Amino acid sequence: MADNTILDRAMGALVGGALGDALGMPTQLLSPARIAELYGHVDDFVAPFADHPVSKGLLAGTITDDTEQALLLGRILVESGHRFDHARWVNALLDWEREVKARGSYDLLGPSTKRAIDAINNGVPAEEAGRSGDTNGAAMRIAPVGIMMPPEPLDAFVAKVAETCRATHNTSIAIASAAAVAAAVSRGVAGGDWRAASDSAVAAARRGATLGHWVTGGDIAARIVWAQDLVRGKVTGDAIRLITDLVGTGVASQESVPAAFAVLEVAGGDPWQAAVISANLGGDTDTIGAIAAGMAGACTGFSLLPQQHIARLVGIDMSKVRALAADLVAARVKKTGSGKDAAA
Repeated sequence: MADNTILDRAMGALVGGALGDALGMPTQLLSPARIAELYGHVDDFVAPFADHPVSKGLLAGTITDDTEQALLLGRILVESGHRFDHARWVNALLDWEREVKARGSYDLLGPSTKRAIDAINNGVPAEEAGRSGDTNGAAMRIAPVGIMMPPEPLDAFVAKVAETCRATHNTSIAIASAAAVAAAVSRGVAGGDWRAASDSAVAAARRGATLGHWVTGGDIAARIVWAQDLVRGKVTGDAIRLITDLVGTGVASQESVPAAFAVLEVAGGDPWQAAVISANLGGDTDTIGAIAAGMAGACTGFSLLPQQHIARLVGIDMSKVRALAADLVAARVKKTGSGKDAAA
């Protein structure tokens, strides 16, 4: 596949994720009924209501921690070279949180990341700090690994995912979740459609579940397959209820990550529709939207994303996103040797 096509898919992953994140920003933490009461059916950027617990004061179309941390991880990946620099990553997260606090944001580090960084600051080694991190923070920001790493060989791919998870989410369930999302992105960047991306995700989740500290929770690969089967062929309203009631939309990896794959199924791989569906789910809408629309965007490419909505995103520097995407693609091409990625 030509390098410019790979770059278009890489940009599709990053900017698709931003669209899903920004659309879900005003609805995060709310119930579906409360979303409908406040905003009606969300199908465009809206400003959060005045007393929103984490999004108050933000403009319509503003990205959140999901996109900011994904771009931050991408930059650390590029700067780290062959071996991921855990110390640089942890310091970057701390610097990021100080910056967003200074901006007056209420959307700060997630529970697993915060707990791990506190442990590292107290002298716990990075390999041990993330041993209880099982929420969706690793999965929400993992797209750059999927852009940088070709999907095969699978063991090397999942090992890179696990390496980036180690300091904050070094558990079987978090690594499986992040591996699933990264593999879907990587398959899309390689030229695969959303169905191929879903298949790659399940295989990567199975491998990821064998790494890290084991924690209890539903098997991610099995739950992705189940969640997609659950909503296949359903009209959107019914699918939203099934995802909300049965799959779950909380910050637990075993809820939000299968929910994102269910959204991908209902949307038929359409990034904007994935963002819209996610925004109306309730719960962790911005993260589910970022994951689902990011995976879909990797499979369609930036050029097929809705440019009129991209133009209204707030808090994102598109020139920096393009530069990061180019650096990640350059690293990917170097790994594949010829720049030819298999789409199968």
